[in-house]
Amino acid sequence: MKWWKILSIVLIFYALVAGLLLRVPQLPILEQSIRNLYYHVPMWFGMIVLLIASAFHAIKTLNKNESNSDISSSTYASVALLYGSIGLLTGMLWAKNTWGDYWPNDPKLNGAAIGMLMYAAYFVLRSSIEEDEKKARISAVYNLFCLPVFIVLIFVLPRMSSSLHPGNGGNPGFNSYDLDSRLRMVFYPAVVGWILLGFWIANLQIRVKKLAHKKYND
Repeated sequence: MKWWKILSIVLIFYALVAGLLLRVPQLPILEQSIRNLYYHVPMWFGMIVLLIASAFHAIKTLNKNESNSDISSSTYASVALLYGSIGLLTGMLWAKNTWGDYWPNDPKLNGAAIGMLMYAAYFVLRSSIEEDEKKARISAVYNLFCLPVFIVLIFVLPRMSSSLHPGNGGNPGFNSYDLDSRLRMVFYPAVVGWILLGFWIANLQIRVKKLAHKKYND
């Protein structure tokens, strides 16, 4: 087992245990729900990194027209979509506790949902094209279109409008509240651990898909 896989296990185990047991700052409204910072936010960090990896392999697909690059690109996107789904679910639970509604009319929530639907459409597009080479090139172009739009939807537009999320729409970020050493010592390891786990999951799927593709073409 490679070192980074072991590191991901250690960091996630640490984040799960320390995130539940260590003391956290007592913030108004958030109170103990601030612990969701260790699980909700790393999902979105992981999703963004995986989507960037997917876009990188989409570029390789267009440049070299390699089936392996297409497999990697689509797999990273699928794991990113999984992370995004978990991020939405944990965010809904957090929203219910702090804002009183599972899905308030918030531009960042709505933008995240639209972005995920765009990537869901990416897989619908792939399934509708039978020819492998054509599927790879068209889906790669669509992938490269989705990433910047998704970034705008979740990072740019919420800052230009009224958003409930910290750091958006005039709301102070967590640094302004109390993102102190007690939170940082769990939050940053959690982010790194979940990102590494995402790549681990994706790499396992890529290996299986490459073997299946090779067997199909033999």
